[in-house]
Amino acid sequence: MATGALLKTAKYSLSTLQCAKATVTKIRTFTTILNEQQQEIRELAKNFADENLKPNASKLDLEGRFPFDQVKRLTDLGLMGVTVDEEYGGRGLDYLSLAVAVEELSRGCASTGMIMCLHNFLYANLVNEKGTPEQKEIFLREFTKGAIGCFALSEPDAGSDVANIKTTATLDGDHWVLNGKKSWLSSAIEGSAVAVFATFDPELRHKGLACFLVPMDAEGLFRGKKEPLMGVRAVTACDMTLEEVRIPRSYMLGQQGDGFKIAMEQLDQARIGVAAHAVGIAQAALDTAMNYAKQREAFGKSLTRLASVKDRLTDMSIMIDSARLLTYRAATDVSTKNSSMAKYVASRNAAAVADHCVQILGGRGLSTNYDAERHYRDARGTQIYGGVTDIQKRLIGHFLLKEHDAL
Repeated sequence: MATGALLKTAKYSLSTLQCAKATVTKIRTFTTILNEQQQEIRELAKNFADENLKPNASKLDLEGRFPFDQVKRLTDLGLMGVTVDEEYGGRGLDYLSLAVAVEELSRGCASTGMIMCLHNFLYANLVNEKGTPEQKEIFLREFTKGAIGCFALSEPDAGSDVANIKTTATLDGDHWVLNGKKSWLSSAIEGSAVAVFATFDPELRHKGLACFLVPMDAEGLFRGKKEPLMGVRAVTACDMTLEEVRIPRSYMLGQQGDGFKIAMEQLDQARIGVAAHAVGIAQAALDTAMNYAKQREAFGKSLTRLASVKDRLTDMSIMIDSARLLTYRAATDVSTKNSSMAKYVASRNAAAVADHCVQILGGRGLSTNYDAERHYRDARGTQIYGGVTDIQKRLIGHFLLKEHDAL
């Protein structure tokens, strides 16, 4: 469907979605009710997912093909710069609007939802909130018009242990020189720029980190081969090597020593996105199971009338709604505890819901001709990327004890 027709179907103009993100965030208190702006962005994403993502999701997954066309259409709809200031081509919306959009897109196609999620939550938000005017002109304006941004934090020996980053940044006159290797860069093969975290003094550990904006075509930057993934197979992930990569001194985001704080703040945001992504996958699994159970008959009646199936569907619904509520809260009250709690519950619940889906479909749940096994594979990854569930549980416990002066 053409973009114009899609907007007509949604029965509103994108201009009605625009509002100041900061204003909405400050005045909003947590509630289960979405305001008009958030309902409209959800309807836009839902219609797009139903008409453009869901029909192609299985094929993209089986072929492991990056969804260029779908991402282009998302760009045309303003969904690749949801919270970016209007001055730089974004929509200026709040985090909850972005979260509900991620959920609906992930419901249609987990791979496309993830690409949109990470571009917004890890790259576009970062440059929009931390970048200088000069940096925004170079590394943001085009990234609401089709260019894709990436985030390079993990390394072969530094995943959850961010302070153990080995990539170095050496100041040489008016330039920084970067050397090292990064792992698990999503969309890096298609990306145009990347936020790189490196140490300018390894002995300072986390206090010696800084964040740099690096063009993907920089001399000395090499991208590895696409990593075959169990789930979200249309997403590309690869390693990246930096060999004497020289960038202007002005490309450092923030100040020396700000890197760890910047990384932690972005991960707080990213966990909201991954939680919404997980909720979308779980919702797709419930939809798949429900549609199948209504049509399939056993013992002379539909599966929905069997107590065991009804119990599974009930459990699935409860798990999805509880995860959705935690995600909404995290999006309206951003904190490490809230985002970790949302991601922990949403990712675990998504895996459980997808497992129920496979079980309800029985033998068909194991076949690639049905969506259940794809939801199962996609859901499992949400417990890994954005911070493994083990770390999320530790973070929740830490801040819980801190709130009660029990550390």
